[in-house]
Amino acid sequence: MFNPSRAEARRLFFDAWRKQREGLPLTPLESMALGVALLHPEYHGILDQPDKYLERDYLPEFGETNPFLHMGLHLAVNEQLTIDQPPGIRAAYERLRNKKGDEQASAGKREGELLHAHVFHDEEDHWK
Repeated sequence: MFNPSRAEARRLFFDAWRKQREGLPLTPLESMALGVALLHPEYHGILDQPDKYLERDYLPEFGETNPFLHMGLHLAVNEQLTIDQPPGIRAAYERLRNKKGDEQASAGKREGELLHAHVFHDEEDHWK
């Protein structure tokens, strides 16, 4: 199980971004992290400055969103869908996607809706 420290998780995104910009080969995990980073141009400036942002705290009480938490959740949901864990999540995702008819919608929106449904169980019909 991948259980990195906060700095290790952030370095995954920083390293993937740097390697892509330098034309260096990526590990499979770095490729996945890069794919998520590319979905979020609003974070590219952060990824360009690892010295500034590696140890930065993001405080929700000040209205801050943690970009690394956000991108990490993308990775977690992608992994859940890939391995269908918990069992049935892939089918639930497909039902949600088909129900919403959002082939054109962003992956983040669909993943967020599914994660919300899964975590809070307020969309129980997706699990039948």
